Amino acid sequence: MSSFVVEGGHRLSGSIAPQGAKNEALEVISAVLLTSESVSISNIPEILDVRNLISLLEGMGVRVERHSKGEYTFTADRINEFYVASAEFVEKCAKLRGSVMVVGPLLARFGLAYFPKPGGDKIGRRRVDTHIDGFIKLGADCSYDTSKRAYKLTSQGHLSGSYMLLDEASVTGTANIVMAATLAHGVTTIYNAACEPYVQQLCRLLVSMGAKIDGIGSNLLTITGVEELHGASHRVLPDMIEVGSFIGMAAINQSEITIKDVHYPELGIIPESFRRLGVRLEQRGDDIWVPAQESYVIESFIDGSIMTLADAPWPGLTPDLLSVMLVTAVQCRGSVLIHQKMFESRLFFVDKLIDMGAQIILCDPHRAVVIGHDHRVTLKGGHLVSPDIRAGIAMLLAAMSAKGTSVIDNIEQIDRGYEDIDGRLNALGAHIQRK
Repeated sequence: MSSFVVEGGHRLSGSIAPQGAKNEALEVISAVLLTSESVSISNIPEILDVRNLISLLEGMGVRVERHSKGEYTFTADRINEFYVASAEFVEKCAKLRGSVMVVGPLLARFGLAYFPKPGGDKIGRRRVDTHIDGFIKLGADCSYDTSKRAYKLTSQGHLSGSYMLLDEASVTGTANIVMAATLAHGVTTIYNAACEPYVQQLCRLLVSMGAKIDGIGSNLLTITGVEELHGASHRVLPDMIEVGSFIGMAAINQSEITIKDVHYPELGIIPESFRRLGVRLEQRGDDIWVPAQESYVIESFIDGSIMTLADAPWPGLTPDLLSVMLVTAVQCRGSVLIHQKMFESRLFFVDKLIDMGAQIILCDPHRAVVIGHDHRVTLKGGHLVSPDIRAGIAMLLAAMSAKGTSVIDNIEQIDRGYEDIDGRLNALGAHIQRK
């Protein structure tokens, strides 16, 4: 288990560019399984989760060419159907959260897929009902294989288009069902579909591969199935979670930085949510400039009540940024209620922040009140353990602002979502050592 040793208290300066979007990359890389022709994808983040998914595809028989950093071509013309039905393959999938995205393509193209309970972050229950219910509505048969400890999905011939109202606007559930529906007979209508930029980007790739999808960007998608898809090329968007992480990093360290090439229109409510914490930021072309400030004053609602920041389906605030916004608020002036609705364990890392000197009241597994120090009290270094990707980056930001040295263990969790984060932050003036 690797660690970061972080010497806190250093101001940052300079510019930094976000990596490609992790969540989009996992979806579009999985989509290459829908065709035997080559699909080229650029701006792929070379992070642990993505590397593991690419390795999984190679084991299935996908030919992978790496042209340069982040530039790949995938050709899925020689899939080993016996291997993807094996216990070894299912066991590998169970250890990788991103593997859920290969289920829809495998089911649509080969008529068989296994769906194990996925691994990944330790952030509470992560339901798979939406995925499986959608596949069943497309005509798949589902049974539980006790020997493989996974759901077995099969289809006799082609899947069939269907109308479905999703029980929740699941991003991965929507993406999985859309991929399966592209090769189904007839028309599939998905209501209450997730419409995050990741899903929009996946749909755009599928359309460039020959799929027929209407309603992209809305919560009502209509997919008319086609007989086959062909090759295409695609570029992954910048990661909006990294963009938000860097905004929070600048604020908690009272630093001026420029975040380059962010695709500002795709950030949705994220910039405004940081402004509610008192963080000034300015759009400059496709960059974001965050100035250093003496004080960051949290807004109140119009009636004077405490500001609440809560996650919601797009175009609401993504849950992946609430951990960063919580730690940012630690050094703002005022109070804010952080309401993490989706996952019941994502706020449990706040006890470590409290040990470092943060003023936080954990109300329940979903809600925490932060009373900001306004930079009048400096956090002190501590010994931390990263439980998941987003809590890990929040801990790293806290350690960078703290007095003294902090040690963060289990940084493999951070590496799953952030590429060379120590090197990139050190280039801005941070003091982070990897042990």
